[in-house]
Amino acid sequence: MNDKNPKSSSGKFRKWFKRKHKKKQPDPYYLQDELSDGDDFMEDIYVSSLEIDPCTSTNELRIFVGTWNVAGRAPVGSLAVDLEEWLKPQDAVDIYVLGFQEIVPLKTRTVIGAEDPRKATNWNLLIGKALNESSGCPWLTPMLNPISSDSYHYVRNPGLEKRASFSAICDNTRMRGKPITQHRHHQQAVIGGSKYKLMASKKMVGVFISVWMKEELVTKYSVSNVKVSSVACGIMGYLGNKGSVSVSMSIERTSFCFIAAHLASGEKQGDEGRRNHQVSEIFKRTSFPRSAKDEHNLHPLTILGHDRIFWFGDLNYRLYNLEDNLARHLIQKKDWKALQEFDQLRREQEDGGVFQGWREGNIEFAPTYKYSSSNFNRYSGGVPSRSGEKQRTPAWCDRILWYGKGVKLLSYLRSEIKFSDHRPVSALFSTQIEVNKSSNPRIFSKDTIVPNIMPPEQIGTSGNYEEGKATLLSLIEKDTEASSIHTKKL
Repeated sequence: MNDKNPKSSSGKFRKWFKRKHKKKQPDPYYLQDELSDGDDFMEDIYVSSLEIDPCTSTNELRIFVGTWNVAGRAPVGSLAVDLEEWLKPQDAVDIYVLGFQEIVPLKTRTVIGAEDPRKATNWNLLIGKALNESSGCPWLTPMLNPISSDSYHYVRNPGLEKRASFSAICDNTRMRGKPITQHRHHQQAVIGGSKYKLMASKKMVGVFISVWMKEELVTKYSVSNVKVSSVACGIMGYLGNKGSVSVSMSIERTSFCFIAAHLASGEKQGDEGRRNHQVSEIFKRTSFPRSAKDEHNLHPLTILGHDRIFWFGDLNYRLYNLEDNLARHLIQKKDWKALQEFDQLRREQEDGGVFQGWREGNIEFAPTYKYSSSNFNRYSGGVPSRSGEKQRTPAWCDRILWYGKGVKLLSYLRSEIKFSDHRPVSALFSTQIEVNKSSNPRIFSKDTIVPNIMPPEQIGTSGNYEEGKATLLSLIEKDTEASSIHTKKL
Protein backbone atom coordinates (compact mmCIF):
# COMPACT_ATOMS: atom_id res chain seq x y z
CA MET A 1 0.00 0.00 0.00
CA ASN A 2 1.06 3.57 -0.54
CA ASP A 3 2.12 5.06 2.76
CA LYS A 4 1.95 8.63 1.51
CA ASN A 5 -0.55 10.94 3.13
CA PRO A 6 -2.64 12.47 0.29
CA LYS A 7 -3.92 15.30 2.44
CA SER A 8 -0.42 16.25 3.59
CA SER A 9 1.03 16.05 0.08
CA SER A 10 -1.68 18.12 -1.56
CA GLY A 11 -1.42 20.64 1.29
CA LYS A 12 2.29 21.10 0.66
CA PHE A 13 1.59 21.52 -3.03
CA ARG A 14 -1.02 24.22 -2.33
CA LYS A 15 1.49 26.16 -0.21
CA TRP A 16 4.13 25.85 -2.92
CA PHE A 17 1.67 27.02 -5.59
CA LYS A 18 0.59 30.03 -3.52
CA ARG A 19 4.21 31.02 -2.79
CA LYS A 20 4.99 30.74 -6.50
CA HIS A 21 2.20 33.11 -7.50
CA LYS A 22 1.77 35.41 -4.53
CA LYS A 23 3.94 38.18 -5.99
CA LYS A 24 2.19 38.17 -9.34
CA GLN A 25 0.06 41.21 -10.10
CA PRO A 26 -3.59 40.75 -11.06
CA ASP A 27 -4.01 40.27 -14.78
CA PRO A 28 -4.95 43.72 -16.15
CA TYR A 29 -5.85 42.23 -19.50
CA TYR A 30 -8.96 40.47 -18.22
CA LEU A 31 -10.78 43.28 -16.50
CA GLN A 32 -13.79 41.03 -16.14
CA ASP A 33 -14.11 37.27 -15.75
CA GLU A 34 -14.71 36.17 -19.32
CA LEU A 35 -16.81 33.28 -18.06
CA SER A 36 -19.30 35.24 -15.97
CA ASP A 37 -22.88 35.67 -17.08
CA GLY A 38 -23.47 38.38 -19.65
CA ASP A 39 -19.84 38.87 -20.64
CA ASP A 40 -19.13 39.86 -24.21
CA PHE A 41 -16.04 38.05 -25.47
CA MET A 42 -15.43 40.76 -28.05
CA GLU A 43 -14.79 43.20 -25.22
CA ASP A 44 -11.97 41.18 -23.69
CA ILE A 45 -8.69 43.05 -23.64
CA TYR A 46 -5.74 40.90 -24.62
CA VAL A 47 -2.65 43.05 -24.65
CA SER A 48 -1.17 46.32 -23.57
CA SER A 49 0.23 48.17 -26.57
CA LEU A 50 3.11 49.37 -24.44
CA GLU A 51 4.39 45.81 -24.02
CA ILE A 52 4.26 44.51 -27.59
CA ASP A 53 7.68 43.45 -28.84
CA PRO A 54 8.27 45.60 -31.97
CA CYS A 55 10.02 42.63 -33.60
CA THR A 56 7.01 40.34 -33.31
CA SER A 57 3.41 40.14 -34.41
CA THR A 58 0.58 37.89 -33.27
CA ASN A 59 -1.65 35.45 -35.10
CA GLU A 60 -4.81 33.67 -34.00
CA LEU A 61 -5.12 29.90 -33.72
CA ARG A 62 -8.26 27.93 -32.95
CA ILE A 63 -7.75 24.83 -30.83
CA PHE A 64 -10.27 22.05 -30.31
CA VAL A 65 -9.68 20.20 -27.02
CA GLY A 66 -11.66 17.04 -26.38
CA THR A 67 -11.80 14.34 -23.72
CA TRP A 68 -13.60 10.99 -23.74
CA ASN A 69 -13.54 7.92 -21.51
CA VAL A 70 -14.39 5.05 -23.88
CA ALA A 71 -14.67 2.40 -21.11
CA GLY A 72 -12.19 -0.05 -22.65
CA ARG A 73 -14.07 -0.43 -25.93
CA ALA A 74 -12.09 -0.99 -29.13
CA PRO A 75 -12.07 1.63 -31.92
CA VAL A 76 -14.19 -0.39 -34.33
CA GLY A 77 -17.71 -0.47 -35.70
CA SER A 78 -19.82 2.62 -35.26
CA LEU A 79 -17.04 4.52 -33.50
CA ALA A 80 -15.77 5.91 -36.82
CA VAL A 81 -19.12 7.64 -37.34
CA ASP A 82 -19.22 8.71 -33.69
CA LEU A 83 -15.76 10.27 -33.90
CA GLU A 84 -16.64 12.25 -37.00
CA GLU A 85 -19.79 13.49 -35.31
CA TRP A 86 -17.86 14.52 -32.22
CA LEU A 87 -14.95 16.23 -33.97
CA LYS A 88 -17.09 17.84 -36.67
CA PRO A 89 -14.02 18.62 -38.78
CA GLN A 90 -14.25 22.11 -40.14
CA ASP A 91 -11.86 24.62 -41.61
CA ALA A 92 -12.02 26.88 -38.55
CA VAL A 93 -10.08 24.44 -36.32
CA ASP A 94 -6.29 24.70 -36.59
CA ILE A 95 -5.25 22.17 -33.93
CA TYR A 96 -7.08 19.15 -32.53
CA VAL A 97 -5.95 17.94 -29.10
CA LEU A 98 -7.71 14.75 -28.06
CA GLY A 99 -7.45 12.93 -24.76
CA PHE A 100 -8.90 9.48 -24.16
CA GLN A 101 -9.18 7.35 -21.06
CA GLU A 102 -9.56 3.58 -20.82
CA ILE A 103 -8.71 2.83 -24.43
CA VAL A 104 -7.89 -0.61 -22.99
CA PRO A 105 -9.77 -2.39 -20.19
CA LEU A 106 -8.09 -1.64 -16.85
CA LYS A 107 -7.32 -5.25 -15.98
CA THR A 108 -4.21 -6.66 -14.31
CA ARG A 109 -2.54 -7.78 -17.54
CA THR A 110 -3.00 -4.38 -19.23
CA VAL A 111 -1.91 -2.38 -16.17
CA ILE A 112 1.28 -4.28 -15.30
CA GLY A 113 2.01 -5.84 -18.70
CA ALA A 114 3.97 -4.40 -21.63
CA GLU A 115 2.41 -1.59 -23.63
CA ASP A 116 0.67 -2.67 -26.84
CA PRO A 117 1.51 0.00 -29.46
CA ARG A 118 -1.19 -1.30 -31.80
CA LYS A 119 -3.91 0.25 -29.64
CA ALA A 120 -2.58 3.77 -30.06
CA THR A 121 -1.89 3.16 -33.75
CA ASN A 122 -5.48 2.06 -34.35
CA TRP A 123 -6.81 5.15 -32.60
CA ASN A 124 -4.54 7.45 -34.60
CA LEU A 125 -5.64 5.81 -37.84
CA LEU A 126 -9.28 6.30 -36.92
CA ILE A 127 -8.76 9.92 -35.84
CA GLY A 128 -6.78 10.73 -38.99
CA LYS A 129 -9.51 9.28 -41.16
CA ALA A 130 -12.22 11.23 -39.33
CA LEU A 131 -10.33 14.51 -39.63
CA ASN A 132 -9.16 14.18 -43.21
CA GLU A 133 -11.64 12.20 -45.26
CA SER A 134 -14.63 14.11 -43.93
CA SER A 135 -12.86 17.32 -44.97
CA GLY A 136 -12.69 16.12 -48.57
CA CYS A 137 -9.01 15.25 -48.34
CA PRO A 138 -8.27 11.61 -49.23
CA TRP A 139 -5.96 10.16 -46.63
CA LEU A 140 -3.57 8.30 -48.90
CA THR A 141 -0.94 6.97 -46.50
CA PRO A 142 -1.65 8.08 -42.96
CA MET A 143 1.68 7.12 -41.40
CA LEU A 144 4.71 5.47 -42.95
CA ASN A 145 5.93 4.60 -39.47
CA PRO A 146 2.88 4.49 -37.20
CA ILE A 147 3.41 6.59 -34.11
CA SER A 148 2.19 4.97 -30.96
CA SER A 149 3.41 5.01 -27.38
CA ASP A 150 7.06 5.57 -28.25
CA SER A 151 8.73 8.91 -28.76
CA TYR A 152 9.45 10.00 -32.27
CA HIS A 153 11.27 12.61 -34.31
CA TYR A 154 9.07 14.65 -36.60
CA VAL A 155 11.19 15.74 -39.61
CA ARG A 156 10.39 18.07 -42.47
CA ASN A 157 12.43 18.45 -45.65
CA PRO A 158 14.05 21.90 -45.29
CA GLY A 159 15.10 22.15 -48.91
CA LEU A 160 11.60 22.21 -50.30
CA GLU A 161 9.81 24.59 -47.97
CA LYS A 162 10.18 28.21 -46.98
CA ARG A 163 9.82 27.54 -43.29
CA ALA A 164 11.27 24.32 -41.98
CA SER A 165 11.04 22.99 -38.50
CA PHE A 166 12.45 19.95 -36.79
CA SER A 167 10.84 18.73 -33.62
CA ALA A 168 12.68 16.50 -31.22
CA ILE A 169 10.51 14.34 -29.04
CA CYS A 170 11.80 12.96 -25.79
CA ASP A 171 9.70 10.82 -23.51
CA ASN A 172 10.50 10.91 -19.81
CA THR A 173 8.50 8.31 -17.90
CA ARG A 174 8.96 8.24 -14.13
CA MET A 175 8.28 4.96 -12.40
CA ARG A 176 8.86 4.41 -8.70
CA GLY A 177 10.61 7.77 -8.44
CA LYS A 178 13.32 6.93 -10.98
CA PRO A 179 13.47 8.33 -14.50
CA ILE A 180 13.19 5.73 -17.23
CA THR A 181 13.77 7.16 -20.68
CA GLN A 182 12.42 5.69 -23.88
CA HIS A 183 14.09 7.47 -26.78
CA ARG A 184 13.33 6.18 -30.22
CA HIS A 185 13.32 8.25 -33.36
CA HIS A 186 10.76 7.50 -36.05
CA GLN A 187 10.84 9.51 -39.24
CA GLN A 188 7.50 10.41 -40.70
CA ALA A 189 7.24 11.58 -44.27
CA VAL A 190 4.75 14.32 -44.91
CA ILE A 191 2.28 12.80 -47.31
CA GLY A 192 0.41 15.07 -49.67
CA GLY A 193 -3.36 15.11 -49.64
CA SER A 194 -3.95 15.20 -45.88
CA LYS A 195 -5.44 18.27 -44.23
CA TYR A 196 -4.34 17.46 -40.66
CA LYS A 197 -0.98 16.00 -39.63
CA LEU A 198 -0.25 14.01 -36.51
CA MET A 199 2.21 16.05 -34.44
CA ALA A 200 2.50 13.90 -31.31
CA SER A 201 0.81 11.08 -29.45
CA LYS A 202 1.46 9.14 -26.28
CA LYS A 203 -0.20 6.17 -24.59
CA MET A 204 0.19 4.99 -21.00
CA VAL A 205 -1.98 1.94 -20.27
CA GLY A 206 -5.45 3.38 -20.98
CA VAL A 207 -4.62 7.12 -21.05
CA PHE A 208 -3.94 8.43 -24.54
CA ILE A 209 -3.28 11.83 -26.11
CA SER A 210 -3.16 12.67 -29.81
CA VAL A 211 -2.34 16.12 -31.27
CA TRP A 212 -3.10 17.06 -34.88
CA MET A 213 -2.32 20.28 -36.73
CA LYS A 214 -3.39 21.73 -40.07
CA GLU A 215 -0.80 20.85 -42.68
CA GLU A 216 -0.67 24.38 -44.06
CA LEU A 217 0.18 25.72 -40.59
CA VAL A 218 2.91 23.13 -40.05
CA THR A 219 4.43 24.60 -43.20
CA LYS A 220 3.72 28.23 -42.36
CA TYR A 221 4.97 28.30 -38.76
CA SER A 222 8.04 27.05 -36.98
CA VAL A 223 6.88 24.14 -34.81
CA SER A 224 9.60 23.00 -32.42
CA ASN A 225 10.42 21.22 -29.18
CA VAL A 226 7.65 18.64 -29.48
CA LYS A 227 8.08 16.48 -26.41
CA VAL A 228 5.97 13.99 -24.47
CA SER A 229 5.90 12.99 -20.83
CA SER A 230 3.91 10.50 -18.79
CA VAL A 231 3.30 10.21 -15.07
CA ALA A 232 1.93 6.99 -13.56
CA CYS A 233 0.31 7.53 -10.16
CA GLY A 234 -2.30 4.80 -9.89
CA ILE A 235 -2.03 1.62 -7.78
CA MET A 236 0.65 2.01 -5.09
CA GLY A 237 1.24 5.51 -6.45
CA TYR A 238 3.26 4.33 -9.45
CA LEU A 239 1.17 2.14 -11.77
CA GLY A 240 -0.32 3.51 -14.95
CA ASN A 241 -4.00 2.74 -14.44
CA LYS A 242 -4.23 6.39 -13.33
CA GLY A 243 -2.03 9.33 -14.21
CA SER A 244 -1.34 11.60 -17.17
CA VAL A 245 0.23 11.85 -20.60
CA SER A 246 1.37 15.28 -21.74
CA VAL A 247 2.60 17.02 -24.88
CA SER A 248 4.79 20.11 -24.91
CA MET A 249 5.37 22.05 -28.12
CA SER A 250 6.28 25.51 -29.30
CA ILE A 251 4.65 27.29 -32.23
CA GLU A 252 6.90 30.16 -33.18
CA ARG A 253 7.61 31.96 -29.87
CA THR A 254 4.64 30.63 -27.90
CA SER A 255 4.80 27.43 -25.85
CA PHE A 256 1.87 25.07 -25.30
CA CYS A 257 1.34 22.23 -22.84
CA PHE A 258 -1.52 19.72 -23.12
CA ILE A 259 -2.19 17.34 -20.22
CA ALA A 260 -4.61 14.45 -20.60
CA ALA A 261 -5.32 12.87 -17.21
CA HIS A 262 -7.31 10.09 -15.59
CA LEU A 263 -7.60 10.58 -11.84
CA ALA A 264 -8.74 8.36 -8.97
CA SER A 265 -12.39 7.35 -9.01
CA GLY A 266 -14.84 7.17 -6.12
CA GLU A 267 -17.33 9.34 -4.28
CA LYS A 268 -16.53 8.22 -0.74
CA GLN A 269 -14.91 10.36 1.91
CA GLY A 270 -11.21 10.70 1.15
CA ASP A 271 -11.50 10.06 -2.59
CA GLU A 272 -11.24 13.77 -3.38
CA GLY A 273 -8.00 13.85 -1.41
CA ARG A 274 -6.60 11.01 -3.53
CA ARG A 275 -7.42 12.96 -6.68
CA ASN A 276 -5.78 16.09 -5.31
CA HIS A 277 -2.69 14.10 -4.41
CA GLN A 278 -2.45 12.76 -7.97
CA VAL A 279 -2.78 16.28 -9.39
CA SER A 280 0.11 17.34 -7.14
CA GLU A 281 2.18 14.38 -8.37
CA ILE A 282 1.47 15.21 -12.01
CA PHE A 283 2.56 18.81 -11.47
CA LYS A 284 5.76 17.72 -9.72
CA ARG A 285 6.74 14.76 -11.89
CA THR A 286 5.86 15.95 -15.39
CA SER A 287 9.02 17.19 -17.06
CA PHE A 288 10.30 17.94 -20.53
CA PRO A 289 14.11 17.70 -20.14
CA ARG A 290 16.42 19.66 -22.38
CA SER A 291 18.79 17.86 -24.67
CA ALA A 292 22.41 18.45 -25.55
CA LYS A 293 21.26 20.35 -28.66
CA ASP A 294 18.98 22.75 -26.77
CA GLU A 295 21.65 25.25 -25.68
CA HIS A 296 20.29 28.04 -27.88
CA ASN A 297 16.76 26.73 -28.15
CA LEU A 298 15.38 26.77 -24.62
CA HIS A 299 11.94 25.40 -23.86
CA PRO A 300 9.88 25.08 -20.67
CA LEU A 301 10.86 22.21 -18.41
CA THR A 302 7.64 21.92 -16.40
CA ILE A 303 3.90 22.30 -16.88
CA LEU A 304 3.67 25.78 -15.36
CA GLY A 305 6.58 27.05 -17.45
CA HIS A 306 4.43 27.18 -20.59
CA ASP A 307 2.52 30.14 -21.99
CA ARG A 308 -0.73 28.27 -22.71
CA ILE A 309 -1.71 25.20 -20.66
CA PHE A 310 -4.71 22.92 -21.13
CA TRP A 311 -5.57 20.19 -18.59
CA PHE A 312 -8.39 17.81 -19.49
CA GLY A 313 -9.63 14.28 -18.99
CA ASP A 314 -11.70 12.08 -16.72
CA LEU A 315 -10.77 14.04 -13.62
CA ASN A 316 -13.38 12.13 -11.62
CA TYR A 317 -14.36 15.00 -9.31
CA ARG A 318 -17.84 14.36 -7.93
CA LEU A 319 -20.70 16.14 -6.19
CA TYR A 320 -20.11 16.35 -2.44
CA ASN A 321 -22.63 16.43 0.39
CA LEU A 322 -25.51 15.94 -2.00
CA GLU A 323 -28.06 13.14 -1.78
CA ASP A 324 -28.42 11.04 -4.92
CA ASN A 325 -32.16 11.67 -5.28
CA LEU A 326 -31.69 15.45 -4.95
CA ALA A 327 -28.93 15.40 -7.57
CA ARG A 328 -31.19 13.56 -10.01
CA HIS A 329 -34.01 16.01 -9.25
CA LEU A 330 -31.78 19.00 -10.11
CA ILE A 331 -30.65 17.24 -13.30
CA GLN A 332 -34.26 16.68 -14.31
CA LYS A 333 -34.91 20.40 -13.76
CA LYS A 334 -31.70 21.26 -15.67
CA ASP A 335 -30.70 23.50 -12.79
CA TRP A 336 -26.99 23.37 -13.55
CA LYS A 337 -26.14 26.40 -11.44
CA ALA A 338 -27.60 24.85 -8.29
CA LEU A 339 -25.88 21.54 -9.02
CA GLN A 340 -22.48 23.22 -9.44
CA GLU A 341 -22.66 24.47 -5.86
CA PHE A 342 -21.78 20.90 -4.86
CA ASP A 343 -19.05 20.33 -7.46
CA GLN A 344 -15.68 19.30 -5.99
CA LEU A 345 -13.60 20.65 -8.87
CA ARG A 346 -15.09 24.13 -8.53
CA ARG A 347 -13.95 24.07 -4.92
CA GLU A 348 -10.43 23.09 -6.01
CA GLN A 349 -10.28 26.16 -8.26
CA GLU A 350 -10.75 28.44 -5.27
CA ASP A 351 -8.04 29.75 -2.94
CA GLY A 352 -5.96 26.91 -1.56
CA GLY A 353 -7.20 24.34 -4.10
CA VAL A 354 -4.90 22.30 -6.32
CA PHE A 355 -6.32 24.08 -9.39
CA GLN A 356 -6.27 27.57 -7.93
CA GLY A 357 -6.10 30.13 -10.73
CA TRP A 358 -7.23 27.70 -13.45
CA ARG A 359 -10.25 28.52 -15.57
CA GLU A 360 -13.17 26.52 -16.89
CA GLY A 361 -16.15 27.43 -19.00
CA ASN A 362 -19.68 27.71 -17.70
CA ILE A 363 -21.13 24.21 -17.45
CA GLU A 364 -24.47 24.32 -19.23
CA PHE A 365 -24.90 20.62 -19.87
CA ALA A 366 -25.90 17.55 -17.88
CA PRO A 367 -23.37 15.51 -15.88
CA THR A 368 -21.36 13.22 -18.15
CA TYR A 369 -21.11 10.15 -15.86
CA LYS A 370 -22.28 7.46 -15.10
CA TYR A 371 -24.59 6.08 -17.77
CA SER A 372 -26.00 2.57 -17.59
CA SER A 373 -23.95 -0.02 -19.49
CA SER A 374 -27.18 -1.75 -20.52
CA ASN A 375 -28.91 1.44 -21.64
CA PHE A 376 -26.70 4.43 -22.44
CA ASN A 377 -29.78 6.68 -22.51
CA ARG A 378 -30.11 6.85 -18.72
CA TYR A 379 -27.90 7.18 -15.67
CA SER A 380 -26.84 4.10 -13.75
CA GLY A 381 -28.58 3.28 -10.49
CA GLY A 382 -31.27 5.46 -9.03
CA VAL A 383 -34.05 4.79 -6.53
CA PRO A 384 -35.02 2.04 -6.46
CA SER A 385 -31.60 0.78 -7.55
CA ARG A 386 -31.73 -1.42 -10.62
CA SER A 387 -30.44 -4.95 -10.17
CA GLY A 388 -26.82 -5.44 -11.20
CA GLU A 389 -26.12 -1.75 -11.73
CA LYS A 390 -23.64 0.33 -9.79
CA GLN A 391 -25.19 3.04 -7.68
CA ARG A 392 -23.40 6.23 -8.69
CA THR A 393 -24.56 9.79 -8.24
CA PRO A 394 -24.25 11.50 -11.65
CA ALA A 395 -21.32 13.93 -11.83
CA TRP A 396 -19.28 16.08 -14.20
CA CYS A 397 -16.26 13.80 -14.25
CA ASP A 398 -15.05 14.85 -17.71
CA ARG A 399 -13.61 18.36 -17.69
CA ILE A 400 -11.41 20.83 -19.59
CA LEU A 401 -9.40 23.54 -17.78
CA TRP A 402 -6.87 26.07 -18.97
CA TYR A 403 -4.22 28.36 -17.52
CA GLY A 404 -2.41 31.34 -19.04
CA LYS A 405 -3.13 34.60 -20.79
CA GLY A 406 -4.25 35.07 -24.38
CA VAL A 407 -6.85 32.28 -24.32
CA LYS A 408 -10.53 32.83 -25.06
CA LEU A 409 -13.17 30.14 -24.73
CA LEU A 410 -15.57 29.97 -27.67
CA SER A 411 -17.65 26.93 -26.71
CA TYR A 412 -17.84 24.25 -24.01
CA LEU A 413 -20.22 21.35 -24.48
CA ARG A 414 -20.80 17.63 -24.33
CA SER A 415 -21.75 15.34 -27.18
CA GLU A 416 -24.61 12.85 -27.10
CA ILE A 417 -22.64 9.83 -28.32
CA LYS A 418 -23.88 6.68 -26.61
CA PHE A 419 -20.70 4.61 -26.86
CA SER A 420 -19.68 4.27 -23.21
CA ASP A 421 -20.79 5.17 -19.69
CA HIS A 422 -19.26 8.64 -20.24
CA ARG A 423 -20.29 11.39 -22.63
CA PRO A 424 -17.44 13.09 -24.51
CA VAL A 425 -16.74 16.75 -23.75
CA SER A 426 -15.11 19.35 -25.99
CA ALA A 427 -14.05 22.98 -25.88
CA LEU A 428 -13.11 25.32 -28.70
CA PHE A 429 -10.55 28.02 -27.91
CA SER A 430 -9.18 31.05 -29.69
CA THR A 431 -5.59 31.73 -28.71
CA GLN A 432 -2.69 33.83 -29.88
CA ILE A 433 0.84 32.93 -30.95
CA GLU A 434 3.75 35.33 -31.06
CA VAL A 435 5.46 35.32 -34.46
CA ASN A 436 8.86 36.73 -35.38
CA LYS A 437 8.62 39.45 -38.02
CA SER A 438 12.06 38.52 -39.29
CA SER A 439 11.97 36.74 -42.62
CA ASN A 440 14.76 34.41 -41.57
CA PRO A 441 13.29 30.99 -40.77
CA ARG A 442 14.30 29.24 -37.59
CA ILE A 443 15.79 25.89 -38.57
CA PHE A 444 16.46 23.30 -35.92
CA SER A 445 18.93 20.50 -36.32
CA LYS A 446 17.56 17.07 -37.21
CA ASP A 447 20.57 15.31 -35.71
CA THR A 448 19.87 12.64 -33.13
CA ILE A 449 19.19 14.25 -29.78
CA VAL A 450 20.63 12.73 -26.65
CA PRO A 451 18.33 13.19 -23.65
CA ASN A 452 19.75 15.03 -20.67
CA ILE A 453 17.95 13.71 -17.62
CA MET A 454 18.30 15.93 -14.58
CA PRO A 455 17.73 14.98 -10.97
CA PRO A 456 14.12 15.61 -9.90
CA GLU A 457 15.13 18.35 -7.51
CA GLN A 458 16.68 20.36 -10.38
CA ILE A 459 13.80 20.05 -12.81
CA GLY A 460 12.21 23.42 -13.47
CA THR A 461 14.61 25.34 -11.21
CA SER A 462 17.71 26.03 -13.29
CA GLY A 463 17.88 27.83 -16.58
CA ASN A 464 14.15 27.93 -17.10
CA TYR A 465 13.81 31.64 -17.62
CA GLU A 466 10.37 31.09 -19.17
CA GLU A 467 8.91 29.75 -15.90
CA GLY A 468 5.73 31.55 -15.00
CA LYS A 469 6.04 33.97 -17.91
CA ALA A 470 2.91 34.56 -19.96
CA THR A 471 3.26 36.12 -23.38
CA LEU A 472 1.12 39.23 -23.99
CA LEU A 473 -0.50 39.14 -27.37
CA SER A 474 -2.86 41.04 -29.64
CA LEU A 475 -5.45 39.79 -32.08
CA ILE A 476 -4.86 40.13 -35.84
CA GLU A 477 -6.57 38.64 -38.81
CA LYS A 478 -5.55 35.04 -39.50
CA ASP A 479 -3.93 34.30 -42.83
CA THR A 480 -6.05 31.54 -44.32
CA GLU A 481 -4.27 31.27 -47.62
CA ALA A 482 -3.18 27.67 -48.04
CA SER A 483 0.38 26.99 -49.13
CA SER A 484 1.24 24.11 -51.39
CA ILE A 485 3.43 21.35 -50.00
CA HIS A 486 5.95 19.33 -51.96
CA THR A 487 7.24 16.30 -50.18
CA LYS A 488 9.34 13.28 -50.69
CA LYS A 489 9.74 10.06 -48.77
CA LEU A 490 12.46 10.32 -46.09
